[in-house]
Amino acid sequence: MGEKKNVYSEEVKRNVIEMKLSGEYTNRQIMEKFGIRNKSQIMTWMRWFRKGEEHRLGQPIGKQYSFGKGPEELSEVDQLKRKIDYLEIKNEILKKYQEIERSWNQK
Repeated sequence: MGEKKNVYSEEVKRNVIEMKLSGEYTNRQIMEKFGIRNKSQIMTWMRWFRKGEEHRLGQPIGKQYSFGKGPEELSEVDQLKRKIDYLEIKNEILKKYQEIERSWNQK
């Protein structure tokens, strides 16, 4: 059976980020203090923080940000910038896939 997912409060997530930024604590120490099972969870919160997506820290489980459904306070320019970033990444992935597909066909 699947494991029950841990739900962490926004306060815990912010504390983890502060501890990481201080440089005084290892991932293992932070994980033990807050009962976090995997360091990838810490890395995800740090990525959101670095990208300025702190609003995601307060979203409930299963309701995470998806493209085009961010906070309403974003200006139209910011929304368009996000859309451009999304499409550029998508384009890069498609180019890489085409390169891989070509290498398969050459064999």
